[in-house]
Amino acid sequence: MTDLPTSGMLEAFFAYAATTGGITVRVAVNYMPEQSAPADKRWFWAYHVRIENHGDKPVQLISRHWVIEDGDHVTAEVRGDGVVGEMPVIAPGESHDYVSGCPLDTPRGTMQGSYQMIDADGRGFEVAIPLFDLSAPRG
Repeated sequence: MTDLPTSGMLEAFFAYAATTGGITVRVAVNYMPEQSAPADKRWFWAYHVRIENHGDKPVQLISRHWVIEDGDHVTAEVRGDGVVGEMPVIAPGESHDYVSGCPLDTPRGTMQGSYQMIDADGRGFEVAIPLFDLSAPRG
């Protein structure tokens, strides 16, 4: 967990953002050529997610739901507990960062989704993960 920065550096690093209530989800994406094999129809991206709590109560991330679409418009849905093996509690004014990855059979695609969270009062709510592009460089 880290305190939230106050400068515009977040917007420069994280190209995608969505805010639901007091929770902002930011995403930065990087194509990973060293983990990709285009000749074998395998492209791989790493994505860095930052979840910021701008509210006045702690929240806990319970589960995730991803919708992944490749360049052929084939859609896959992924659901699971937490993120990268954690169910972080994010205090007001703090954030939680993690990095994960996504392989595709095409050089382009998109991801989007939602996190299911609970607040300090035990109320569940859903937080949007912004739509972001997965795009390998041409060449």
